[in-house]
Amino acid sequence: MSLAAQGFSSSARLRRRRPFDPALESLHVLQIDSVNVFARSHYLPVFSRHGGYDPEKLDRHLWSSGEFTEYWAHEAAFIPVSDRPLFGWRMDDRRRRSEKSGDAERLGPVLERVRAALRDGGPQLVRELEEGPREQRGPWWDWSETKHAVELLFAWGEVVASGREGFQRRYGLAEEVLGPEALIEIPREEAQRRLIEQAARSLGVGTLADLADYHRLQAGPAQAAVQALEESGELVPVRVAGWVNGSGSALPAWRHRDARLPSRLSPDALLTPFDPVVWFRPRAERMFDFHYRIEIYTPKEKRRFGYYCLPLMVGGRLAGRIDLKADRGAKQLLVQAAWREDRAPERTAESAQALLARAAAWQGLEGVRVSGVGNLALPSRFEAAN
Repeated sequence: MSLAAQGFSSSARLRRRRPFDPALESLHVLQIDSVNVFARSHYLPVFSRHGGYDPEKLDRHLWSSGEFTEYWAHEAAFIPVSDRPLFGWRMDDRRRRSEKSGDAERLGPVLERVRAALRDGGPQLVRELEEGPREQRGPWWDWSETKHAVELLFAWGEVVASGREGFQRRYGLAEEVLGPEALIEIPREEAQRRLIEQAARSLGVGTLADLADYHRLQAGPAQAAVQALEESGELVPVRVAGWVNGSGSALPAWRHRDARLPSRLSPDALLTPFDPVVWFRPRAERMFDFHYRIEIYTPKEKRRFGYYCLPLMVGGRLAGRIDLKADRGAKQLLVQAAWREDRAPERTAESAQALLARAAAWQGLEGVRVSGVGNLALPSRFEAAN
């Protein structure tokens, strides 16, 4: 049920017309991340659900259709423009925090300068807004004051990303980049209720923590929204076998009223670490008995599985993890480590090889080279899928 709600299907093929709609509608948020050792994170969920496609076409759809924008929806993520007002309360909260911390007052002149520059010059990159290449860096991740100011304006909802150059946002004033439907105000409780309803629709079934995490709501507002949605019949209380708390009591859970159990669904897929299937680690452990942590920030000598391990799904189960890197100069997909779980299906190695061959072809690579590190046995070399 949950995988079906997440957009996996038994016939995972892209439509000819509006091919990305099924995945994007199921996910609701498409998380963005800067790591690019294999592929940008926002490209992978569509590949996981529908196979190979041209990433440039997805970028054009996300940036040029006028239907999507960026905001802090889970982490930084693409969301439908029509749903941006559902995060107005978060924009207000972030403004209040900035005022309380003193950042808004301390950066007041810089904020006014950035507003004026965007008003007069239209959307711009941070380097175009900065006062010369040697603008003083501050204590915020080596950000300049201009970068810090424009990120505050982004968090407050005054500016938006109108596009990207590489991984750098091009910022513009919200009222100049977006249509009026993206700027309306929705009361906090209504917005949070709609976000919890969408989380339930995207997850199929979930606990309070699952539903709250999807759009990063706090427990109190999420609980109030769940209660209202249960009273309206949009959420149905259920018990899920094996979902228990530390004392062994059943965890309360809710099913979206439209969620359906498919007659047969056993997808194979490579997942990004930022896929909703695994991004809330307690849910991944509860559903798949899969303990997963990304090890990018772990010192090399302390890593257990690898720098950038992608979860491996076989037959609808999380069966392993594969540390990937694209060597674009040699046109090879490097499998730096490959691991299988203790209860992985017998066909895990076969499925992994097929997925890796397709992943290499999708990225325009010619073959796959395997280091041999890990307990998932794969050929040392094989060709990309035709």
